[in-house]
Amino acid sequence: MPRAKGERRLEILQALAHMLEAPKWTGITTAALAKQLEVSEAALYRHFASKAQMYEGLIEFIEQSIFGLANRIAETETDGRRQAEHLLEMLLAFAEKNPGMVRVLTGEALVGEHERLQVRMNQFYDRFEATLKQALRLATRGEAGPEHDAAARAGALLRYAIGCLHLYAKSGFARKPTEGFAAQRPQLGF
Repeated sequence: MPRAKGERRLEILQALAHMLEAPKWTGITTAALAKQLEVSEAALYRHFASKAQMYEGLIEFIEQSIFGLANRIAETETDGRRQAEHLLEMLLAFAEKNPGMVRVLTGEALVGEHERLQVRMNQFYDRFEATLKQALRLATRGEAGPEHDAAARAGALLRYAIGCLHLYAKSGFARKPTEGFAAQRPQLGF
């Protein structure tokens, strides 16, 4: 029975993400990926022009997932402070459920790959920070003072999240990103 269009492409991306989940991860070669899938390297290149395109596929998945969920949060939660809290928690929960993607989110998997991939991840974080900032502006509308600086607070929250993701990856996925989040909420201003 023939495969549905895009099915093999999805299998390749899933295998790549699975390989990135290894606690003692090292760089992934197309030869190792082909071996994992039990296909030739040429078969990989029928679906992707380069390994960089494979990573772009993972980045697209991250962007669609995170910003799709962020849009739902903005639609259902009218309180800006709660929006920001849910956004942060959602990013941490996404990472916990998708450990292979954490290596992409932290840039670890992108080292030695085409620089446009890291540029794209930087753009992802800029967009996520802007989403946090928008929620926090909604929360502090009309209030003045440094404690109501939405940009500064969004930056601090983003840095907290990135730190959680790095700890998760560096611990071999043992230290969960959501671990301690409930207790840390007051220190984060929630």
